[in-house]
Amino acid sequence: MEKRFLLVDVNVLPEVFLRVLRAKELLASGAAKNISVASRMVGVSRSAFYKYKDCIFDAEDGKEVLTVNAVLLDETGALQALLAGISTAGASIVTINQATPENGTAQVSVTIRAGGMQMSLDQMLHRLKEQRTVVDIRRGA
Repeated sequence: MEKRFLLVDVNVLPEVFLRVLRAKELLASGAAKNISVASRMVGVSRSAFYKYKDCIFDAEDGKEVLTVNAVLLDETGALQALLAGISTAGASIVTINQATPENGTAQVSVTIRAGGMQMSLDQMLHRLKEQRTVVDIRRGA
């Protein structure tokens, strides 16, 4: 049977669904070291957790995920400065990919979750471009 997904306002869902979602978040963040602890922390039985864990997802988690492509000078601290600038803007770093440096520069691709940013993406990119070790930076496709 084909899976079917619905977007439902959390206010109409039974509390157990929200508790299972919260337990999953605790496990993913490391705030709970195992399912027993996470279940206890949110007040749901382990059997309820196992029953619903593969069926409940936060639709907001996938929102506003984008890639930033940069060319950095091949200098110590260049990547660290770029990542610090992204974090300062309030974006969450999801993945980092860096190519082997060639001709004094390195290509870097950083996937971010932009939902919590305190500035626009354009503002963040402008600030990052001002860093001495950033040769070029733009939003990925």
